[in-house]
Amino acid sequence: MNIILLDSKNTLGDGLYGLTLRQQTHISKVIKAQQGDVLRVGILNGKIGEGVYESPSEDRAGYIHSLNLSSLPPEPLPMVLVMALPRPNMLKRTLQNITAMGVKDLYLIHSAKVEKSYWQSPVLQTESIQQCLLEGLEQAKDTVMPNWSLIPRFRPFVEDQLPDILKDKVGLLAHPYLSKRCPIDIQQPCVLALGPEGGWNEFEVSKWHEAGMESVHLGDRILKVETVVPVLLSRLYPA
Repeated sequence: MNIILLDSKNTLGDGLYGLTLRQQTHISKVIKAQQGDVLRVGILNGKIGEGVYESPSEDRAGYIHSLNLSSLPPEPLPMVLVMALPRPNMLKRTLQNITAMGVKDLYLIHSAKVEKSYWQSPVLQTESIQQCLLEGLEQAKDTVMPNWSLIPRFRPFVEDQLPDILKDKVGLLAHPYLSKRCPIDIQQPCVLALGPEGGWNEFEVSKWHEAGMESVHLGDRILKVETVVPVLLSRLYPA
């Protein structure tokens, strides 16, 4: 946790923000802050700066006050990420990674090789996804929560929604067969589609291509989703 993200729903009035139990535990046991210490804070979906820490007492929880917010959050990646729903335990790590790297628009989509049971996982509950995204923001000292959608039907998305999403963007389909090498440091916004570990099937690839997406690869090695995400994002938009 490299920043304490303060949520307006936890405001105590007069510029005071209450801390969650998770934040208080981190401040006490990891940062080991003392009463009156100045900590790096940010307002969720707002600016970044500093705030003064007040430790909990018998009659109140800990809180932050005297905020000095002077910095904007990091620039987001100009990317829309469409990702076949991965295994639940991998999804948590992947959500944290993509959020830490600056993705702000995410679609989790069904594919023929995605197990239907994945869609019943408690990881897909709104609170669980939001928590993973929040942890990614805390890692990267960012404040802006990504927009995300669950897409349980492949074909309606590719045929009906994707054309509008693709407007004025480059469409890249991560697919290792009949593809060109992935470009480096592109200068345009893009839509990037990542398949399941078993890959897109022929029908899905044909629908992506019909919509205007172009297949790209990273070489002969087949990588896991949690690995390929940071590799592709840092290749397309290097820091």
